[in-house]
Amino acid sequence: MTKRILLIVTGTLAGLLLLIAGLILFAVLINYPRLPSLEALTDYRPKMPLRVYTSDAVLIGEFGEERRAFTPIDQVPVLMKQALLAAEDERFYQHGGIDYLGVLRAMAGNVLSGHSQSGASTITMQVARNFYLSNEKTFTRKFNEALLSFKIEHNLSKDQILELYINQIYLGQRAYGFSSAAQTYFGKDLKQLTIAEYAMLAGLPKAPSAYNPVVNPKRAALRQQYVLRRMHELRFIDDAQYAAAQQEPLQLKRSRQEYAVHADYVAEMVRQMMTERYKEATYTQGFKVYTTLNSQQQEDAYQALRQGLLDYDQRHGYRGPEGFIDENLLAPGKEEGLDDALAEIKEADDLIPAIVLGASANKVQVYQKGGVRTEIAADGLKFARSALSEKAPPASRIRPSAIVRVRLTDKGWAITQLPQVEGAFVAIDPQNGALRGLVGGFDFNRNHFNHVTQAWRQPGSSFKPFIYSASLERGVTPATLINDAPLVIDPGQVGGQKWEPKNFDGQYSGMTSVRNALTLSKNLVSIRILQAIGTDFAQQHITRFGFSPKQHPAYLTMALGAGSVTPLQMAEGYSVFANTGYRVHSYFVDRIEDARGKVLAKTQPEIAGQSAKRTLDARNAFVMTSMMQDVVRFGTAARANRALGRPDLAGKTGTTNDTNDAWFAGFQPSLVAIAWVGFDQPRSLGGRETGGAAALPIWINFMSKALRNVPVYQYPVPEGVSAQTIEGEKGSFTEYFFSEFTQTNPELGLGSGGGVSQPLDEIKDQLF
Repeated sequence: MTKRILLIVTGTLAGLLLLIAGLILFAVLINYPRLPSLEALTDYRPKMPLRVYTSDAVLIGEFGEERRAFTPIDQVPVLMKQALLAAEDERFYQHGGIDYLGVLRAMAGNVLSGHSQSGASTITMQVARNFYLSNEKTFTRKFNEALLSFKIEHNLSKDQILELYINQIYLGQRAYGFSSAAQTYFGKDLKQLTIAEYAMLAGLPKAPSAYNPVVNPKRAALRQQYVLRRMHELRFIDDAQYAAAQQEPLQLKRSRQEYAVHADYVAEMVRQMMTERYKEATYTQGFKVYTTLNSQQQEDAYQALRQGLLDYDQRHGYRGPEGFIDENLLAPGKEEGLDDALAEIKEADDLIPAIVLGASANKVQVYQKGGVRTEIAADGLKFARSALSEKAPPASRIRPSAIVRVRLTDKGWAITQLPQVEGAFVAIDPQNGALRGLVGGFDFNRNHFNHVTQAWRQPGSSFKPFIYSASLERGVTPATLINDAPLVIDPGQVGGQKWEPKNFDGQYSGMTSVRNALTLSKNLVSIRILQAIGTDFAQQHITRFGFSPKQHPAYLTMALGAGSVTPLQMAEGYSVFANTGYRVHSYFVDRIEDARGKVLAKTQPEIAGQSAKRTLDARNAFVMTSMMQDVVRFGTAARANRALGRPDLAGKTGTTNDTNDAWFAGFQPSLVAIAWVGFDQPRSLGGRETGGAAALPIWINFMSKALRNVPVYQYPVPEGVSAQTIEGEKGSFTEYFFSEFTQTNPELGLGSGGGVSQPLDEIKDQLF
């Protein structure tokens, strides 16, 4: 009887096994032909982001839903591969793609429990899931995953499968693939990582969110230690390597700045240009755009503008904390709450948000994101000293729970603040219009508005050289004497009410040479010059520099820069002086390449002396440059001469009414640079914040580096210009005159100015 029951049971089990095997075989026969084609694997084309580079191939921007950088399997470090095998699939090179016992166990678990369970997914199965299947844990999905893995193993080599996995897998922080993750988490190339860093990355695929070292450092560390232990057990690393890796502190890339060079505004300009040209393909086809930026000059421009705006802000005092958090979050063990509070605050490069834990008159303790606690004392409190006083209003007092900004200086940590003032800086090669540096504001993360290209502001006295240039065409010379005296202008001449213009300093010099008037920025002389030559003529003349008449109405206020310009327009305008009279148009993209490096488009720039059109007589450009050299030597920009000690610098300061805008526009023949400072909603910068005080230091800071290895340039005297020795108050000096009043450049369309001649006779009554 017992034997009979045993036979029945055995037969029943065998029948069930045969039935299950038959059902599985039937399912395989039905589903295998329906499996997707492996074309996505054999012809792997990942969504590659748009990448933007400087002219010297430094990455400054990346745009796309996925951060990805493809790395061939033969370029993947051995330790990276071994860390992955230890963490995910130690028998990857031995099995056929499926851990059969693990799969059966997971399937049985799903049936018995009624809900999904984790299975023994091999690397091949993860590739199948990533490319073709969802992440839901169902019987059907698991079965199809196993079949697809089997198909993959029979069509691709092991190295091909691993290559797909290494480049396709999602690893958190929008990073896809281990090369991208290496940059995202550590700011390094994959081949530069340490064993500890390889182990950290290898631990991410299991759960990118849970083991993200930025978001969950403790969990990530536990996972990393597990991977290191498995690497040691599998003899991928020896005892010494294991011990060292266990103790190695992880240096995560905590800075918001993702790239070596700060060029967010230019990267965004490229993104907009590319989307206009290539639409949505911009973000998936792996385009590479090489800009005209010089990486060093771009970074120098960023640092110069940033420091200039911070210096301005320091001069105008501390305003108090940015806000306050719930004081309950300061209780012990509430670090996650502090991190959450800080996560809501926009970062600004090295101006790091922090929460005050304790404050006294001589010491402040702050908490930075990630558990960093810092103590600030002595010079670090100097700027914010007033906010530590008990007499300070509660809303502006530094006290526990206050949100402040801290910055690491040469003397240690210091309390600082985000400037409210804005600025712009642009540097251009005047010989071809290539942008070498462009910074559109204090911080792109705070304000995407590009002040270089989008901010229309009054240029103030920095516009005077264009008016003086027009006067040379009408016979005025640098030695012409003009009365610097008070003047009352009729309403009709300014398009409004009666106008009584004054010099900035309120002082008048009487009869003054044109050269001296520009050097010292005498407003009354500029107005009399414009009266004499005619506003319509001047309005037409400024078009030679790229300015639109619509933005500069033909009124006498044009003499003081009352029109509207952008910093980029000013850079193009001053380039005409710097390159001896040629109109070059600015450009910022050198070439566009596809993912394989094929050049799709390349800019053909206008080059001074070759393809660029001459719009200004070389004599005019030379004489104006000579006068602007005096502005830097002796005038409102003399600070630049003292700092740089170069005789080949020329330029002009600019300050508008009520000091709403501060400018400095200057050049050396190889580089034109423009600095602007102002508030987005125009208001006074402060009575002493002139172009020479607020904008010029930015220009000096940049040019002192940009021209460090550039030889001093000797401006050649063009044909048609004669030099004469003039006796002045400070002794004798050389003055330049047009040799004759003739039109030497018919293509300009207007006569070229000369020395003391008929045109001057016609206007001298107005001048004097």
